[in-house]
Amino acid sequence: VQVVESGGGLVQPGGSLRLSCVASGFTFSNYNMRWYRQAPGKDRELVATIMSSRGSTNYADSVKGRFTISRDNTKNTVYLQMNDLKPEDTAVYYCYAGLIYWGQGTQVTVSS
Repeated sequence: VQVVESGGGLVQPGGSLRLSCVASGFTFSNYNMRWYRQAPGKDRELVATIMSSRGSTNYADSVKGRFTISRDNTKNTVYLQMNDLKPEDTAVYYCYAGLIYWGQGTQVTVSS
């Protein structure tokens, strides 16, 4: 099983990034997919969820209206489009398959 995040980086406040997560070794379409993040000194928090069926989505209040989660089951990939980024979005972002598999994370830093 592999879950690999990419797309992080340094961006100025108000900017955008698109994170990707490619999964393998399990039936991707059967799993609810989630993005979590963890800032230094803080607990890991749930950012966004996309369900395996119908693709319905849920977001943390702190990112509603700015972040969009999506998935492409033909590519075993889940995305997180992040717009209007704020310094408080700085964290390592992790992709989870169900609550069973997760990756090493990708760093997002929002700073001027």
